Amino acid sequence: MSLSAHRRKRDEAIDSRIRSLDLSPGNKRRLRMAAFIAAICGGLYGYDTGIISGALLLITSEFHLGHTAQELVASAILAGAVFGALGAGWFSERFGRRATVMLVTGLFVLGAIACALSPGVRTLIGARVFLGLAVGGSTQVVPMYISELAPASKRGTLVTMFNVAIGIGILLANIVGFVLHDSWSWRTMVAIAAIPAAIVFLSMIVMPDSPRWVAENVGMNEAIDVLARLREDHGEITDEIEQIRQVARDTDPRDKGWSGISRHWVRPALVAALGVAFFTQCGGLEMMIYYAPTFLSNVGFGKNAALLASLSVAIVYGVMTTLGCLFVDRIGRRRLMLIMTPGAVLSLIGLGVMFALGAHDGIEGWLVIAFLLLFMMFNAGGIQVVGWLLGAEMFPLSMRGQATSLHAAMLWGSDLLVTGTALSLVQGITLGGTMWFYAGVNLASWLFVRFLVPETSGASLEDIEGALREGTFRPTADRVRLAD
Repeated sequence: MSLSAHRRKRDEAIDSRIRSLDLSPGNKRRLRMAAFIAAICGGLYGYDTGIISGALLLITSEFHLGHTAQELVASAILAGAVFGALGAGWFSERFGRRATVMLVTGLFVLGAIACALSPGVRTLIGARVFLGLAVGGSTQVVPMYISELAPASKRGTLVTMFNVAIGIGILLANIVGFVLHDSWSWRTMVAIAAIPAAIVFLSMIVMPDSPRWVAENVGMNEAIDVLARLREDHGEITDEIEQIRQVARDTDPRDKGWSGISRHWVRPALVAALGVAFFTQCGGLEMMIYYAPTFLSNVGFGKNAALLASLSVAIVYGVMTTLGCLFVDRIGRRRLMLIMTPGAVLSLIGLGVMFALGAHDGIEGWLVIAFLLLFMMFNAGGIQVVGWLLGAEMFPLSMRGQATSLHAAMLWGSDLLVTGTALSLVQGITLGGTMWFYAGVNLASWLFVRFLVPETSGASLEDIEGALREGTFRPTADRVRLAD
């Protein structure tokens, strides 16, 4: 039998198998449940990084920290996140996305407990580096896992559930920091995160693995079995399996793993995804989340007022990422960033003016809070919604694990750069000057998106890979679309 005849016979057998499937009307709920449970890792990331905002005041008091030591405590988790992101890429390719999510949640449990039991500042920094392995690993694997589970029409909404969970985690961290800072120790604040992490670990045991990973590493029939648990339409499964088979046929052995990332046809996705990742973290939002109480206290706000402002920041972040999750598929990734970023630039300029004038009470104090919350609204509702999503959907399957680990490492490396230098930058160019500096970064991000980031909304993962291979993956001047 010729190769083409054998392939045709195999394809007919697969099509027959798909038509014989008994699909459940509850499969859509199963898909949402899998995405929701995995996205809780975003909540753990949000809580474990956000809790330092309120806890840092207590930690500083207990260990008598200077501003450099405060930066080390706050940024240690980010150093671990870089290594966690890189390591999770290899693990997710070797053992699967679901197994990696389970590994990450186990690290969350151990890391939270280790931080809570730290007897001194050095061990606390070490424990937060370890916890960062879980944080970085979750940002590498969870968006990718959800994107590979989801149909193209729902991918943006489902993947950005991860962002919503981050916002909820940050909000919960700030509620704990504001409401319970007088009754809970910082150790209790940190340790409580181990409970939801353990719940996610147990829940993932019964969740499906990624059908794309299964198709590539186990077999096409097994991938069909996975899709049969997640889809309610035979035609939808047939289309997805055909796209997966086509990608498998087109894949060159040189396109696999780390060597594939250097291929010239992948470069547009690499530039777009890593660039947006850089600007997602370097635009100033993480600085506000970590240091808002510290900044406001330093310019004259009382402790309670500073913590309340930080809580308001978290509320705005949570609301805007939720709205972004609901509308990102409808509006589009690129368009959302282009619409929202100018507002972030203007808000930071206004905030810088207020800080330069020494505003901290009366109407000027209210303007400080207003500009701060406006910045959070525009930044969280724009680039923050898209930053994690693009890395999960732009890269070809044959190198997706490694590429998403590089994407997550870029996110965390940029975050480490901002968090590790924020207080020193304020010391060097003043708080107002720092806000103007980040206004310039946000303006640069708008220009980057305008000229280098294509639209991926509505395209399947296989469509995006096809556009890369054909050289049509580029932004257009007239309207938002994936390709000509």
